[in-house]
Amino acid sequence: HLQSEAQGSVFWHPKGFRLWRTLEAYMRRKLDAADYVEVKTPQLMDARQWEQSGHWGKYRENMFVVPDEIPNAEEEGPVLSGEGDLMALKPMNCPAHILIFKQGIKSYRDLPIRMAEFGCCHRNEPHGALHGIMRVRQFTQDDAHIFVREDQLVNEVRNFCDLLDGVYRDLGFEDYAVKLALRPEKRFGADEMWDKAERELREAVLSSQLSDDIKAKFEELPGEGAFYAPKLEFHLTDAIGRTWQVGTIQSDRVLPDRLDAAYVGEDGEKHRPVMLHRAILGTFERFIGILIEHHAGRFPLWLAPVQAVVATIVSDADDYAREVQAKLVAAGIRVESDTRNEKINYKVREHSLAKVPALLVVGKREAEEGTVAIRRLGEQAQTVLSVDEAIAALLAEATPPDLRR
Repeated sequence: HLQSEAQGSVFWHPKGFRLWRTLEAYMRRKLDAADYVEVKTPQLMDARQWEQSGHWGKYRENMFVVPDEIPNAEEEGPVLSGEGDLMALKPMNCPAHILIFKQGIKSYRDLPIRMAEFGCCHRNEPHGALHGIMRVRQFTQDDAHIFVREDQLVNEVRNFCDLLDGVYRDLGFEDYAVKLALRPEKRFGADEMWDKAERELREAVLSSQLSDDIKAKFEELPGEGAFYAPKLEFHLTDAIGRTWQVGTIQSDRVLPDRLDAAYVGEDGEKHRPVMLHRAILGTFERFIGILIEHHAGRFPLWLAPVQAVVATIVSDADDYAREVQAKLVAAGIRVESDTRNEKINYKVREHSLAKVPALLVVGKREAEEGTVAIRRLGEQAQTVLSVDEAIAALLAEATPPDLRR
């Protein structure tokens, strides 16, 4: 939920955060398989760093600025002197990732370096612009920066497109559009650099393994790029036809130059890497909102916060229900039990409204025979199975798609 005590920041409850953790674990496995390294960087950084990166001049109005001083604890006098150095909560992770890249000497053989972070960021959005979990001030990105040589760039962008395509399909989004956002009026860098960067992104999309339908919808957006780089945008279409811009990849030659990132080339000389800024989900907050809307709360079983509920018909089956629940938990299924003194039709209706994928109904007969009656969400019929058979059936669906292959 959201409330005024923390404008634009989400209070995650247990079931919502369980969905978050499932999504994050899935993304982490995908990144590990694609040879990313994961890092964690500070929330607060000195304003001088943001000046050097260019964000202080171009982006300061959207940053939370913090004075580096101890507040006055006395009742009299101002809380802050106004004389402390300024710091800012990070609105993005990229400058900090360059600082990690600059630790130690990098060789051309070390590249590409794919540096990922589930990075918590803050942006000072106006109160009127905030919108549920879709537009917030504190958010976590599935962020990464790929440091590449010039000759590696197109291949890395192509590989990213293929990685993103697999993630979207696993999450139920097969219909999406790719758009190339071109140079804005206010920008860093020469026109020759922008020509090259736009051409490379265009080539990467058209030579990727994206479907012909997606390539046929490829379009270009004049003036929509970031101030330092053109970008590819990935726009999902949900179940009721709405579009959402989530994924992005930008090729950036400006920031490595401003922050003096370099590697030693095959010729023994220093060279600038190109920095690819990329995200697949965008932010967890917004993407979870899109998932909820897209599935109307009826998540595939592997994503559902509660995958099954064991519900009793009579109180005589309470102990058996707890035994069944314990076996499901041991098998790795997210399960709850409902042993309340309520009619079974009431329980079925309540858990159906809560969009629980599977209801395991148990009474005296099931307890005596060691079985459960499984009722799937949206179906009237139920199937009687042994507990082991029920576990096997649920596990097949509860296994995330990347672990089934």
